[in-house]
This record gives sequence, C-alpha cells and structure tokens, in this order.
Amino acid sequence: MIVVPAARIAEMKARGWWGDVTLDDLFRRHVAAKPDAEALVDPFNAGDITGGEPERLTWRQTAEAVDRMAAVLVAHGVRKDQVVVCQLPNIAELSILYLACLRLGVIVSPAPVQYREHELAYIIEATDAVAAVTVDRIGKQAHGEMMVGLKGRCPTLRHVFVLGATCPAGALDLETLCDAVDGKAHKAAQKAAADARVTADDIFTICWTSGTEASPKGVPRSHNEWIIMGDGVVDAADLPQGARLLNPFPMVNMAGISTAFVGWLLLGGVLIQHQPFDLPVLLKQMRDETIDYTVAPPAVLNLLLQNEALLEGIDFKRLKSIGSGSAPLSEWMVRTFHEKFGVQIVNYFGSNEGASFPSAMKDLPLAADRAVLFPRFAEGFSWKCKLHDRVQTRLVDPDTEEEIHEAGRTGELRVKGGTVFSGYWRAPEINARAFDADGWFRTGDLFQYAGDRLQHLRFVGRLKDIVIRGGMNISSEEIENHLMAHPAVAEAAVVGAPDATLGERLAAFVVFRPGQSATMEEINAFLTGERHVAVYKQIERLHVIAALPRNPVGKILKRDLRQTLTAPEPA
Repeated sequence: MIVVPAARIAEMKARGWWGDVTLDDLFRRHVAAKPDAEALVDPFNAGDITGGEPERLTWRQTAEAVDRMAAVLVAHGVRKDQVVVCQLPNIAELSILYLACLRLGVIVSPAPVQYREHELAYIIEATDAVAAVTVDRIGKQAHGEMMVGLKGRCPTLRHVFVLGATCPAGALDLETLCDAVDGKAHKAAQKAAADARVTADDIFTICWTSGTEASPKGVPRSHNEWIIMGDGVVDAADLPQGARLLNPFPMVNMAGISTAFVGWLLLGGVLIQHQPFDLPVLLKQMRDETIDYTVAPPAVLNLLLQNEALLEGIDFKRLKSIGSGSAPLSEWMVRTFHEKFGVQIVNYFGSNEGASFPSAMKDLPLAADRAVLFPRFAEGFSWKCKLHDRVQTRLVDPDTEEEIHEAGRTGELRVKGGTVFSGYWRAPEINARAFDADGWFRTGDLFQYAGDRLQHLRFVGRLKDIVIRGGMNISSEEIENHLMAHPAVAEAAVVGAPDATLGERLAAFVVFRPGQSATMEEINAFLTGERHVAVYKQIERLHVIAALPRNPVGKILKRDLRQTLTAPEPA
C-alpha cells in the first residue's frame, strides 16, 4: 500500500533522498554476503521477560526464521496491505516478524508492551487488523489471553498468534506452526512475496503517537521514510559497517526502529536487544557484547559518570558514540564522556512524524553547545550531518502565523523534507490541522534561534498538551477523560511534573464531587482495572483542589497548575 502522494515520491527521488531499495533488499544482501556471521542477539535475561530461552542467530538462521514466519502468515490468509498488530518485547522474533511482513507487503502496527485492552482495541479497530502476534506473558501480564479476549470485540481480528510455553485457548501456537512449515508452504510464501511486488514506497509500519487528541494517532511510514531516518542516525554517530548495536529502546516507534532495526539493516552488523530497561543488565551487555553503539537517557548517563566504577570493563576503544535525548543534556556529562573515555554523546531531537535533528560532534564540537542546541536546517546554513539538506525548519508565531527571524523570540517549530511523514492514518481532519497552508508540519514544539548567526535551535517547551514520560507521549486529554469517568471526580486536569529520571511524570489536579473522594491508589486501580489503560498512564501525583483555574472564557490555565509543581511534592 502506497499512501505517499505520487508527486512527493517523484520529488524525493529526483533529489536523491529516496531510492528504490527496500528493507528486504538490504536484508538479503547481508544474508548472501555473510550467512554465518552473527546477526541477532536476545537479551540474556529473556527468560525473565517472556519465559523463553535467549537466542543468538546468524544471518542464515535469521533468514530461515523469516521464511517460516512468512509461510505461516500466508497459510493463514494474511496478505499484502492487510495489517498485523504486534505486541512483543525486544526479542529476536520481533525483527523476524518485521522482516516477514515487509517482504509480503503486510503492514505491521507495533504496540508498546505496556498497552492494555483499551489501547489495543483502538489500534485493531483503527487499522482493521486481521491478525495479532504476541507472547503468552510479558513479565507477569498474560498478554496472550488479553489479545484473545479482543477477538470477539474486534470483528476483523481473525487470528491471534502467541509465542511462549503456554498457548491460551483461542490462540495459535506460533512456534509450533513455524516448526511445521513444509516445502509447499515455503513455495506459497515465495509466490505471495513475488506477487506482492513490494516497493520502497509501500508502507512498512503504522506506529502510534499521542498528542492533543484523546486517542492515539497512527503514523504510516514507508521503507524509504524509514531508511532516510536510519541513515541519519548512522551518519550522526559515525557508525562503521558491521557495527554491533545495543538497543534498550522499545522497537515500536521512531527511536527504536530507526536506530536499531533500520540501522542494523543498513550496517549489516549485530543487533543486541535489551528490554525492559535494567541498568545492571545493560552494563553487563555493554561489557560482554563489545558494542559499537548504544543509547541511554540523560539521567542514566549522568549516573554512570557519578559512579565511574560501573563503567569498568567496557571497551571504549570500540564504543565511540552513545545517543541520548528527550531532555536537555548536561554539559558536564557530554564533556566528561569525551575527555575521559573518548565517547561522543550525540543529542537527538525527533518524533514519530519525522522531525529529526542530530546534534553531533562533527557539527557542534563544544559540549556546552551539543548539550542544548541543534543545527538549524534552513537555506544559508550548511552542516556535515547528512540530514542537513534533507530537512527544512522554520519558527512561526503560533498565534499570528508570522515567521520568526530574530533571536530570543519563541516560536513553534515547523518542518518539511525527506524524513517527514505525509499524514496520519485515516485522519483527514487531524491532518488538516497538523500541516499549515504551505505544507509545513506543525510539530507543537517551541524553540528559539541561538548562535552568532542564528544558526542553532534551542528547545524551550511544548505547545501541545502532552506529557512525555520516559520517552512515551501521553495525551493529557485522554487521561482527563478517563479521570472524569470516575464516579467521584467532577473535573480533572493533567500536566507533566518535572522529573530528573523520566523527564516528566503525570500530575493530576482533581475536583471531587460533593461528599466524594478517592485516593491516588483507588484512582489508578480504576484506570487500569475499569478503563483498561496502560500502566504507564497511571497518575503519579494527585492534587485535590476546590476549583480548576480558568481564564474569562473558561479555558483551564494549565500554566498556573504547572507553576505549583515547582514546589516539593505534597505528602
């Protein structure tokens, strides 16, 4: 399925930004060139996550697993342009499923492992998904049973494939099916792949992001749209061919897929997976796997430098780059990693929609700059990072639509270019608001120009009403709607409370109905038990107030609520 307008495809290819190579083409090249080289490595603690044994697969073994997975999908009637929802942690089977689907032209819609019935049902119904793939359990949660329970609720969902030791009633045992694939099934899958005629402009994924709307928004991306993003990561971090990549980001959205999956296919190296984030596990992998690149939140990188004994045994002659982002970086951290260990910290700003700005040493050599500034991608400015001429930026006053040209004035970042998506999945009304009259995507992020030539961008806040908790975007409106469904709640407003580790945590300001009340624990039990929302969307600060502050026309003054969060958290 191709959703990008033909004129845009022609323009991107004429500029040389997009091509005709698919992600399957990249995969097949590595299988042919080095079939017995290592390719995929499970987290060594996979048994604690899913109950399965960790695997280490070569390119040949990965290719054989992809063939079997594709054969199973075809045998169960899954065809090109249909959608498969998957909810898998970072294990080898996630990459194998991606490769099988993209070969067949089947669209994958990955869901974070934290999602529950509420979010999963929405995704299945929004995409008319015909199948789902998950594990019988992830940690203590019975994901297989949960997904099977959605079959009756979602009429398009025909099959639920489950990995793991236990296959619940109503599901299909994916491992057993893959083991039983015969020559006839292989030939049928090969024919289905040939008939699909997949191009680099076909959709590979529909990922999900939250914004001001109450429901998640689907972001479709083609092979070309993923390859340009992954190429930008590889270039900014100066990664060599054959690099060993350690990935602690869930491979369900921009950060995980572009860095790990696409970067792995571009470099033909080794993809070492990690999930859920566990610092001792990550450090052991950094030591034992002899890696070339990984990513980590700013707070974790600060912690490592404050306890340098944790870094003993890591091969810093090989590990030369670490990616970070989602919050301003510490100049001390960026500088110290380079001076003591020879490691460049690459500061990334990005989004599922395709805003992508790497702040790398080749363009911002000073730690003080790289920690908080990003290159301004615009006419008249030239940078060494590959994306500099493939993305354009401008700042616009969100109230007047006047373009900003001076320092010190805050404006909304607008972007266009080869990395930017073409629109949300089946959402024409939202798309009409998401892009301005000249076709620039409204990021909802506020920046100012900086530098002696105004050559830099400095992030100053968000225009969108979202909370970013540990890299996950959470719609304030969505949580407010759930809160106001609680029988004791009359009004509610949700904002982000600053947090050194996660960036922000969910803070709820609640007005109770007369004579009613509830504790934070009771409200969270309602959110997960009655409303079936993801656990990470539970509120973490509860403020009971008599009335929400409003302006003369009744709009809630969330800036006033945020100001109260600078004070210590109440007991």
